[in-house]
Amino acid sequence: MSLQDTKDRLQKLQMKHATTQLDRLAEAALEQDMTCLEFLDKILRSEIEHRQEKKCASQLKQAGFPYISSLDDFDFQFQRSVTKRQLQSLLDFEWIERAYNVVFLGPPGVGKTHLAVALGIAAVTSGYKVSFVTMAELIKLLKTEEMLRKSRQRLKRLLASDLAIVDEIGFLPITKQESNMLFQIVAEFYEKKSMIITSNKGFDEWPEFTGDPVITTAILDRLVHHSDLFSMQGESYRLHHRNSILTSK
Repeated sequence: MSLQDTKDRLQKLQMKHATTQLDRLAEAALEQDMTCLEFLDKILRSEIEHRQEKKCASQLKQAGFPYISSLDDFDFQFQRSVTKRQLQSLLDFEWIERAYNVVFLGPPGVGKTHLAVALGIAAVTSGYKVSFVTMAELIKLLKTEEMLRKSRQRLKRLLASDLAIVDEIGFLPITKQESNMLFQIVAEFYEKKSMIITSNKGFDEWPEFTGDPVITTAILDRLVHHSDLFSMQGESYRLHHRNSILTSK
């Protein structure tokens, strides 16, 4: 039996990556004097790792992140109201397993979205299904669900996610009808799946932009019941660095 025969069999098993890597793996097996089982393990590992990488890349794309970020590139020296240790403690994702939420509150520019995205990307690489959406996008999806197939599909994916990230709650006021829509999403996730929420408003300010204190109480009751809350303060990172650039000219 030739190496090509083995490649043909791998192709029939739809092990495309292993097929392309077989020559290299066979050479390594000879050089390292591998046993038959070790060689087989190498082939299977190569295929599994490739499929996991492809799945992760696909999940990252479908999640809808606005950009790629990590905890390593967050400036914890500039933003001292949270610590790297606090955020790293969330990377075991026990909170997702227990359907807990994470809430970032604070003024614009302090890094809420960066941290939300970083946790979301880390969750995807750990095998969780994640969806990212801004509050404005979410309301638009909910209002066009019955009219647009694309909206229905995206909402279906969001509701099927292990973790939903809703960014920028409070930047724009919403109607009572829209508040009810937000409540339906929060209620759907409550004690079943996790959410990450970012908001530039303190909880005491939420009734002002929702226009309905009763619904607001119901939303917050479900969001905060099982949650880790991070209250972020300080100067806007973007404005600080913009001013630094301008003054250095």
